[in-house]
Amino acid sequence: MQEDFRLIVDLVSVLAAAAMGGVFASLLRQPAILGYLLGGTIVGPAGLGLIKELIQVETLAQFGVAFLLFALGVEFSLTKLKKVQWIALGGGAAQIILTILGTTAIALAIGWVNSAPQGIFLGGILSLSSTAVVLKCLMESNETETPHAQVMLGILVVQDLALGLMLAVLPALDREPEAIASAVGFALLQLLLFAIGAIALGIWVIPPVLRLLARTESRELFLLGVVTICLGIALLTEHLGLSIEMGAFVAGLTISEVEYADQTLTYVEPLRDIFAALFFAAVGMLIDPLFLWDNLELILGLVILVLVGKFAIVTPIVRAFGYPLKTALMVGAGLAQIGEFSFVLASAGQTLGLVSRRVYLLIVGTTALTLIVTPFLLRWVPQLLNWAENTAGWEILNLPELPKEVSIEGSLSNHVVVCGYGQMGRNLIQLLQSHHYSVVAIDQSEGAIRAAADAGLPYVYGNAASLHVLEKAGVSHCRGLAIALPDPMSTRLCLKRALELSPDLDIVALASQDRDIELLYQLGAREVVQPKFEASLELATHLLTGMGFPLPVLQRQVQQIRNRHYLDLRPETSAEQVSRDLRRATQEMNSRWYPIPQHSPLIGLTLEETDFRRLTGVSLMAIRRAGGLELDYPEPQTSIEEGDRLLVVGESEELVAFEQLTKGEATVPPASQSCQWIKIPPQSHVVGQQLWQLHIRRDYGIEIQAIRRDGKFIRFPGGGADLQAGDLVLLCGNYQNIHKVRQILAATEVLLPLAVPSSIENNFDGMVILTEDGKK
Repeated sequence: MQEDFRLIVDLVSVLAAAAMGGVFASLLRQPAILGYLLGGTIVGPAGLGLIKELIQVETLAQFGVAFLLFALGVEFSLTKLKKVQWIALGGGAAQIILTILGTTAIALAIGWVNSAPQGIFLGGILSLSSTAVVLKCLMESNETETPHAQVMLGILVVQDLALGLMLAVLPALDREPEAIASAVGFALLQLLLFAIGAIALGIWVIPPVLRLLARTESRELFLLGVVTICLGIALLTEHLGLSIEMGAFVAGLTISEVEYADQTLTYVEPLRDIFAALFFAAVGMLIDPLFLWDNLELILGLVILVLVGKFAIVTPIVRAFGYPLKTALMVGAGLAQIGEFSFVLASAGQTLGLVSRRVYLLIVGTTALTLIVTPFLLRWVPQLLNWAENTAGWEILNLPELPKEVSIEGSLSNHVVVCGYGQMGRNLIQLLQSHHYSVVAIDQSEGAIRAAADAGLPYVYGNAASLHVLEKAGVSHCRGLAIALPDPMSTRLCLKRALELSPDLDIVALASQDRDIELLYQLGAREVVQPKFEASLELATHLLTGMGFPLPVLQRQVQQIRNRHYLDLRPETSAEQVSRDLRRATQEMNSRWYPIPQHSPLIGLTLEETDFRRLTGVSLMAIRRAGGLELDYPEPQTSIEEGDRLLVVGESEELVAFEQLTKGEATVPPASQSCQWIKIPPQSHVVGQQLWQLHIRRDYGIEIQAIRRDGKFIRFPGGGADLQAGDLVLLCGNYQNIHKVRQILAATEVLLPLAVPSSIENNFDGMVILTEDGKK
């Protein structure tokens, strides 16, 4: 067979194996990357041996990493890199140094290496994590905008930059210390000169080139030019002794600030996905199942040591930079593997005689297994942490995230809170201010907060999903709240916790994905906006109006589409897919299936009549009937039947309250009664008093169903419960009597019931002020 044709056959074999492996992994509901690795292992030299031109395939597979890093640079951008610059630079450097020092000490102590340079080399290999695998997993789960993902990617970028330094120092490891210092200095000089050149390209060269390509209005020419820029800069860095991957990432960064960045990303993504699959299959071809089996105990021990060791190093570093413990744990788990670039270091070290062939194979086997384990860790660790948050003995995970900085002066009321000061948040705030509404912005990006400060806008610097941050922004007494966060998980938590502070708050939320629309409505949003659908509606409105279609009729149709949650525009989704999306979303929150007990008072009531969210604080996501039928995102008119199982989301106290309600230990107010949340003002005379002292039930027939205090939910409080300033009290009963009790709770002086003649009862609220001297 001709050599050129042999390479084509090998490429087709690898891509076919990757495709079949990806389908197999998808059927098992596992990340596709595991299927790519498995496919490569099967067709590789240690498997069926179908691949003959392994070197050529591996060379082409480098395009996969290059395009992955290029797309990451375009999407990540310098602006996003600034958000995590301190943890990226300081934390990334600290992680590399500590990993090298720890590995050197352990390797020398147990005899894995004979000299310190060999230990340093081994530590350099273990210090690198997998940018490609972590990035692919985060993209598949749509988590690239989450705080833990941003920290991971920032540290990974620093690791990729350090790879060039390691490769430059590697030949001098077995020489005198002066030679090592000289090699480090020369490598740093190269990095500095390359950085200056990249900045110059990004300012003066690349923008005009992209504009020229765009003016041709040719998709082919634009794509060809972009690929040439990516691979050209990547080859330049390789020629300078740095890595192709670092060059591709820097090429992406230089394009990220140009107006054609989104267009570039759209064109490159198909190439990235194809070559990325080829790369992961090539990594799978390096796995030798027989060698793994013969050295299984040793390799498993090394895998556990790497996972635990890197987790133990990364987690405290992230925590030391002020990030929440939960974020630190997720970053530690996400970076607890050896990266694919370690193959490059290991191969170079074997050539220089720093490691033996057996140690090289052990490194390859350990690296491959950690790469296989990583997708599972990134999927299971968040679920484990969410479960642990509500388990006794894990309260440390619930430590509050306090605001880092607050610019609000005095007290605010009747204002609007906007969570997220990105472009969409800024536009919204500008429109609100044009109508003279006071606005408070919340963001956890230092750059966004500095922009808010420059604009003279009141802000809270912190995580919008934190109760304490929302409290500082005055959510409990604001007029409305808009959530414009890029991260779906943060959006859900922000919505849920805002309603904990103000259960009747008018909230509009941005849905970044179609599948989040119903979920956000079910969690309590009054309105959910999906940008793609809104753009379609506005385009259609403009065109149809221009063609003479009556505007009032068109506006009614558009509003009907919005009222139906964009169902007319959303692609048809199978019930199984909706159910899978719902499970995935609720697993990230505190959810539980509850069976409805026999003879429960809820049986026969509609969801509208039970009003779970107001009475208990939980959100009902699904109902599973006794016959197996499942109703996801049930309508308010849906009735509860005997044998139902209900999927609910809520905090621990809310779930306990819901269980009490299902068992009949608490009653649902009849439809003839009203329920309202009343806030206790600081100056109220009832502050510090216990409920039995107020005689609210005896005198007015009003039941106090619940008290919310500092994010805590006190369900069915007894007479010994006291009232504190800022408490939200749920009153249920006759509407007129609720109004009277509201006056009692808000009064600065004691209000007592007063017998009123029936002739004037309708014109008198039945209250009298009793002053300190006893006069009326």
